[in-house]
Amino acid sequence: MKSLVLLIVVAFAVGASAQCLCNTMKWATCDGTPCQCYLKVASDGLGIPLNCSTLVPKCFLMKAEMYRAKTGQSTRSSGKPTEHAFVDNDGIYDPDCEANGRFKAKQCNNTNECWCVNSAGVRRTDKGDKDSIKCDELVETIWVRLQLKHKPTTSAVDPAALKKAIGDAIHDRYFVDGKFVNNTQYDPDARLIMVDVVKPKADRTTDLSRAAYYMEKDVKILPLFTGEKKFLPTVGSQTLDFEDIVVYYVDEKPPTFTMKRLTGGLIAVIVVVILAVAAGLLVLFFARRRDRARYEKTQPREMDEMQ
Repeated sequence: MKSLVLLIVVAFAVGASAQCLCNTMKWATCDGTPCQCYLKVASDGLGIPLNCSTLVPKCFLMKAEMYRAKTGQSTRSSGKPTEHAFVDNDGIYDPDCEANGRFKAKQCNNTNECWCVNSAGVRRTDKGDKDSIKCDELVETIWVRLQLKHKPTTSAVDPAALKKAIGDAIHDRYFVDGKFVNNTQYDPDARLIMVDVVKPKADRTTDLSRAAYYMEKDVKILPLFTGEKKFLPTVGSQTLDFEDIVVYYVDEKPPTFTMKRLTGGLIAVIVVVILAVAAGLLVLFFARRRDRARYEKTQPREMDEMQ
């Protein structure tokens, strides 16, 4: 009888443990009754407590990725909506986060070189010395443009059905209110889908960066969700699988990049163009000067013949 009771207790404990999962974060460590999940971001300490009913803040995710990369664990592989939109060209770094998971406005990545970021953690200024860089506020990202490319399909994709499927997926999978998905366009020849997700400027509760980051993982690498179920919206009778995604960020205020942000190759091209223009102006100047000198010599000869 005692053995039977012990067996039941063990089975119950195993069953409870199996139910103690974080569906929105596959790297979470979960235990206890009630179930509590944590995300480890450093070798010391238990980890960050998670609310598994929503997406994990991007700042915590990036810290977890850096920690996993340092400890040899699996992590990741490697048209603008406005003129001020920009993509995250810097990639992952080890960010400084607030207690609620928001990025600190100034990031230095454990060096003396610092920069300012937006609420999505994307650099929006030049990098500079720790003492010279001033980041007075965390500028809010209010508009995210998702540019997706799906793999070839067996038949044509209905644009109206596609728009609904993408909107439903963003709402159901990434917890973004459907009212913020206000523009979806489709180019069937290029297999490109463009989706704008825009929130009101006064909104400080909706974090667009979480949805964008989770979607990037879904398309480029592996889903962050437990079970790694892929992002595969169904349009009519077809399931769309994606092969590429580009995310553009638009902030409340334009970024303040300067010429220092340009790559060496682009700077070289600009220098060559400037030199070419300058050379052309010099050739034109000397050509006109030569013509003027020829005219001045010819004019006295004609006057002598007339006399």
